Amino acid sequence: ILGEFMKKVIFILFFIFMVIVFDTKIFPDTLYNVYYKLNNKTYKIVENTDILNSNDYTKKDYSSYVSSTDSLTAHNKQELTDIYYSAVNQGYDKLTFYCDASYHECGDDINYLNKEDNNFSYINQLVGVYNTYSAIESTYSTNLIVDISIERKYQEEDIKMIDDAINIAIDELDINNYEDVVNKIKVFHDFIASTTSYDQDRANNLNSPYRSDSAYGPLFEDKAICSGYSDAMSLFLDKLGLENIRVATDSHVWNAVLINNIWYHIDLTWDDPIVTNGGDIIQYDYFLITTDELESLGDDEHDFNKEVYDFL
Repeated sequence: ILGEFMKKVIFILFFIFMVIVFDTKIFPDTLYNVYYKLNNKTYKIVENTDILNSNDYTKKDYSSYVSSTDSLTAHNKQELTDIYYSAVNQGYDKLTFYCDASYHECGDDINYLNKEDNNFSYINQLVGVYNTYSAIESTYSTNLIVDISIERKYQEEDIKMIDDAINIAIDELDINNYEDVVNKIKVFHDFIASTTSYDQDRANNLNSPYRSDSAYGPLFEDKAICSGYSDAMSLFLDKLGLENIRVATDSHVWNAVLINNIWYHIDLTWDDPIVTNGGDIIQYDYFLITTDELESLGDDEHDFNKEVYDFL
């Protein structure tokens, strides 16, 4: 009897070994089943199966470049990108999913997404400000499981401080007493522009003591680069209940807001120019202008990807 039992054990171990060594892509589910049955566990190959459960900062889908998904199985690069986007947009810190056995390019595509900054940069601007990331790490194993870890740009203590600061600004600027939404936006636009100066050191990749790449910079340190300006404006537009998104190019970020079913652009960075005499001026060249008006200005910094921002 013992001999028969040992034969069964050896057969099972040999089967697992063969699947792992020769081609886990052929029988991944079989391997998972054997593993979990041997360990007397319920069959489960992914975590975080409630991926559609969003947090308070999740944005709706605007672009056809990516779509929210409840699938945790990627069959191609688009589905892979959608899973990454959904994880970021829903506020996940970690997510485990897997690639279908037929998706042989999955590992290469993951490396491509990680190396090509634009892919993740676009995702970062299409989600809510508080759901943006500062880093994403991906681990792809030979058994087709993908683990991603997302480091958030804004921590809970940051969110509370920034949220309180915007609420205080709204009260002190008496913004709620303005009936016209354009005037409300203009008041906040002018407030940030008049109290904030451009952080040239951070823009030039030099050491800077300021958190000028986030909304914290303009609201607490009076310093910002384009991402700090646009984050602060986006959070304010959220307070007004206006649909809005951040628009990114290779070197610049600004805001777009939907008013009366028309998308308008706001670029606080360019409306708060650096002046050589140290003075502080406010411009309105990029304040609530349409896409046609933006393009008529003819500057390369605002030449955005129409495939990503196909709704503008």
